[in-house]
Amino acid sequence: MLMLPASVRIYVASGPVDLRKGFDGLSGLVRNRFGCDPLDGALYVFFSRSRRSVKILWWDRDGFAIWHKRIERSRYRLPEAVPGSDKVRMEWPDLALLLEGIELRGARRRPRWQRAG
Repeated sequence: MLMLPASVRIYVASGPVDLRKGFDGLSGLVRNRFGCDPLDGALYVFFSRSRRSVKILWWDRDGFAIWHKRIERSRYRLPEAVPGSDKVRMEWPDLALLLEGIELRGARRRPRWQRAG
């Protein structure tokens, strides 16, 4: 499992992607489809048409890295996208749950603890 700081930005492609693409193909999608710089340190998440495979592209200080997972049973449940948007912004805890096969639609987030001031 990936271990990342909670502050990392995560963008999920709203539609399916041909996961035969490698570093250059995925970074081209980030530039052309998302309008982002793939060297900015964010994670870019892509799902296959069948929603059984996921690839994550990120720039790791001195080069690209790809993390690839395929589930054998079931399918990933993708987050709802804003109509007309090519990407969905997601937080790290939500992505971790999604990659573990937990459906986010029914999950509820507890209120954050706040210090009395």
